Amino acid sequence: MYPQLFKFGEYFLPTYGVMAALGLILGLIVNVRLAKRDGIDEDKAWNLGVYAILVGVVGAKILYIFSDWKRFSTHPREIFSFEMLQAGGVWYGAFLGGVGMGIAYVLWNRMPLLRTWDAFTPGISLGHGLGRLGCFAAGCCYGRQTDVPWAVVFTNPWSQQTAGTPVGVHLHPTQIYEFLAEMAIFPTLLWLTKRRQFPGQIAGAYAFLYGVVRFIVEFYRGDPERGFVFGGLMSTSQFVSIFLVILGGALWWQRPAQASVPAESH
Repeated sequence: MYPQLFKFGEYFLPTYGVMAALGLILGLIVNVRLAKRDGIDEDKAWNLGVYAILVGVVGAKILYIFSDWKRFSTHPREIFSFEMLQAGGVWYGAFLGGVGMGIAYVLWNRMPLLRTWDAFTPGISLGHGLGRLGCFAAGCCYGRQTDVPWAVVFTNPWSQQTAGTPVGVHLHPTQIYEFLAEMAIFPTLLWLTKRRQFPGQIAGAYAFLYGVVRFIVEFYRGDPERGFVFGGLMSTSQFVSIFLVILGGALWWQRPAQASVPAESH
């Protein structure tokens, strides 16, 4: 657990930020190459990726605020604090914000919606997986207390102060759970890109697979900041996961209508 890579007086380089940036850069490179291979304009693909990332960062912060609205409504100044700037936010906020921006950009520039979505999906999985390693280093997004043999114990007091991470307690390594899942999903999506039978197949596969994974992992999460709905019946992320699974199923359900259309047609 190394939340700070380097420290210079009062300033430091957060491990989470470095891993998140690395994930964004590598994920974007993968997506643009896949888009170019699929006949999508390279410049538009780069622009799409950058805009989606910027809006995604804002979306992560917004959902983070709403997920812990009780806290931020009573202490609104924390929204504009340095700690808020350093906080990663809620992943689904980044995902929904980025996808929303991406759809708007694609439609505005008259790009092929489903094929573009397919091209930009594998990189999301790669980038998110690397970002979860950053979460593990920072101690955020931690799991519930457990006695499983692979439990982890965080010891850095800085993480306890900033993320509320329990120190000296055996916890589920939920960050690693998601990292391993994303590292399994990523090559699966790459394998599917070479065997795609209809537009939307890759995006649908990711939505379904990650939705299922995230719904299950949430049962082992221990951080309360992610928010809950329906009186605590399920977390906010589980609620979003249900819609993601439905979306993935819907994209595959339209396969018979799309199967007769060449996947590489423009």
